[in-house]
Amino acid sequence: MTNMEITHETLIGDVVRELPGGEDVIKKYFGNGCFTCPGMNMESISFGAMMHGQDPEPIVQELRELVPA
Repeated sequence: MTNMEITHETLIGDVVRELPGGEDVIKKYFGNGCFTCPGMNMESISFGAMMHGQDPEPIVQELRELVPA
C-alpha cells in the first residue's frame, strides 16, 4: 500500500509489510527485536516508542517522508 496514512496509531507490522523503507526506520528506532516479535502485528508506533523510551513524533515524521506523494 503505497499511499498509507502514517499516524501514531499505525501498526508496526503494517509499516514493515507495506511501506518501502519502513523496516529501516523501525530498525533505526526500535532495533531488530520487532521483526521476531508477534506483537508487531498489534502494537502501534506510539506503543513501540513508549516501550523503547523513544518519542514517537520523529518516527512518525520520518515514516511519512517515505510515503509517495
